[in-house]
Amino acid sequence: MIILFLTSGLLLGWSLGANDASNIFGTAVGSKMISFRKAAIIASVFVILGAVVQGSGATDTLGKLGSVNTIGGSFTVALAAAIAVYTMTKFSIPVSTTQAIVGSIIGWNLFTRNPTDGRTLSEIVTTWVTGPVLGAIFAILLYILIRHIKKHASIHLFRFESYVRTGLILVGAFGAYTLGANNIANVMGVFVPSFNLHELDLGIITLSSSQQLFLLGGLAIATGIITYSNRVMQVVGNNIVELSSESALVVVLSQALVLFIFSSSAFSSFIQDLGLPRIPMVPVSSTQVIIGGVIGIGLFKGARNINFRILGDIAKGWIATPVFAGILSFFSLFFVKNI
Repeated sequence: MIILFLTSGLLLGWSLGANDASNIFGTAVGSKMISFRKAAIIASVFVILGAVVQGSGATDTLGKLGSVNTIGGSFTVALAAAIAVYTMTKFSIPVSTTQAIVGSIIGWNLFTRNPTDGRTLSEIVTTWVTGPVLGAIFAILLYILIRHIKKHASIHLFRFESYVRTGLILVGAFGAYTLGANNIANVMGVFVPSFNLHELDLGIITLSSSQQLFLLGGLAIATGIITYSNRVMQVVGNNIVELSSESALVVVLSQALVLFIFSSSAFSSFIQDLGLPRIPMVPVSSTQVIIGGVIGIGLFKGARNINFRILGDIAKGWIATPVFAGILSFFSLFFVKNI
C-alpha cells in the first residue's frame, strides 16, 4: 500500500532524472567529451548518494511552504507535479521540478484553505532569479580561469583535452551529488510529513524514515536518467549555444557549486559565523542554474552565439510549469477526495 501511494513521487523522480540529468552532463555529452552511457551511470550513482546523505535540508524548507499531511494529498500533489514535468519533457523543454512541486503545493494550500507561507515562498522564488545569475557569474569566472591556465601552462592540446574529459567526469559526479542533495526535496519532500517508516538497519548504516524515502526517490531519479534523459541532454548541450570542451566543464561546475551552496547546512552555518546573512536551504532549480551558466558563457563570447529562440521556448516552459501544476493539483484533489 505504501508503494502504491509513493508511485506519484517515483514518477516525479523519474521525470526529474529524465529532465534534469541534462543539467549535469548535457554539455559534456553535447560536446562529445563523454558518452551518454558513461554519463548516465555516473550521474545515477552519485544522485542516489546525494539524496540519502544530504537531502534533508531543502526538504525541511519545502515543508514550511505548506504541510501536505495526508497520504492521499501527498500522492496527488506529487502526481500533478510529475505530469507537468513529464509533459514539458515530451516537448524536450528543460523545466524545473522545483517550480512544478511549488505550484502543486500552492494548489494543495488553495484546496485545503491553508495559508501559503509567504516568507518561504519568497525565499524559493528568489532563487529562481539568483540561481541563474550565480550560475552565469560562476561560469564566466571559471571560464576566465581555465583559459588563463590553458594559455600560460605548457600543456599539449591532446593532453589538455584529456584533462578536461577527466574534469568533466569529476564535476559531473559532484553535480549529480548536489542534484540529489538539493532536488530530492522536490521528489519526496511532500511525503515526509505523512509517512513514518521504521528505521532500516543495513549493518553499515541505519536509514531513517525520511532517508528511506530519499533512497527510493534517488532510485527513481536514476531510472529516469538512464531511460529517457538523452533527448534533453542534446537540447542543453547543443541547441542553446555551441560549447567547447572547457566551456562544458565550467558550466557543469558552476551548476554544482550553486546547488551545493543552497543545500549545505554546514556551509550556511560557516557563512553565519562570518557575520554574513544566512543562506536559505531551499530546493534550487538546477535547470535555471545550468541555463544561466550556458548564457553566461554565451554572453562572454558575444551574444550572437546564443540561440534566443530556444531560450524563449524554455522561458515559456518555466512560466507554464508552476501554473499548470498548481491548477492540476487543485482540481485533482477534488477527484481524490471523493474516491
